[in-house]
Amino acid sequence: MKTREKLSVTMITYNEEANIQAALESVRWADEIIVLDSFSKDRTVEICKKYTDKIISHEFVGYGKLRNIVIDHASYDWILSLDADERVTEPLRDEILQELEKGPSADGYSIPRKSHFLGYWVRYCGWYPDYRSMQLFHKSKGRYTEVLNDDHLELSPGGRRGYLKSPILHYTYHDLDQYLAKMDRYTTLKAQQMVKDRRRFRAHQLVTHPLFTFLKMYILRQGFRDGHVGIILSVLYTYYTFVKYAKLWELTRTDP
Repeated sequence: MKTREKLSVTMITYNEEANIQAALESVRWADEIIVLDSFSKDRTVEICKKYTDKIISHEFVGYGKLRNIVIDHASYDWILSLDADERVTEPLRDEILQELEKGPSADGYSIPRKSHFLGYWVRYCGWYPDYRSMQLFHKSKGRYTEVLNDDHLELSPGGRRGYLKSPILHYTYHDLDQYLAKMDRYTTLKAQQMVKDRRRFRAHQLVTHPLFTFLKMYILRQGFRDGHVGIILSVLYTYYTFVKYAKLWELTRTDP
């Protein structure tokens, strides 16, 4: 009888006491859970200790780099990378275990994300189904890009990509204050990365890029079908894009 492939769940955290317990509860069936925490100032680590003794402390050096560090501490070949604001449903758990039982046919799997925003399950705006990232993968076949502001998994050349059907639940922003606070941090990281990549600022970027963001989310990706939440989300991402390029200008300007 074939033995099921074992699974390591990896997480990176910082001040996630409001989210972390529900996330850990949703994956307590995994063979191991490993948490990398960037010196949280709340009860995040205390809560994590109820679910695992594999907790690593590391300063923030970028999301992708942290994900790769925690993956290197995994005992098993198969990784499920989970964020503190995500939840694995029972159907998704069963689908993952079934793949590991029969022998995975791919090296990395994209999982659709169903996102909860301001108390509403977003169906459009390009948010569902969101298959962009691979969160289940063989650790010898995938590695995260190491940039400051964002990260995504890249498979080794020839790596096979598969798709799961059951969604992962993503509880994003509970209120506008939380969104705006995170937006400030993320736009700074994004602007810093653009400087690092030698991206040049152009004045039209303050108008054309935000406008395109709104048209893409609200019209092309049918955000209008999400009602008032659709227009709020589209306008917020338009503002995010504007602030990102304004910060690029601020970082690259030369004083007269």
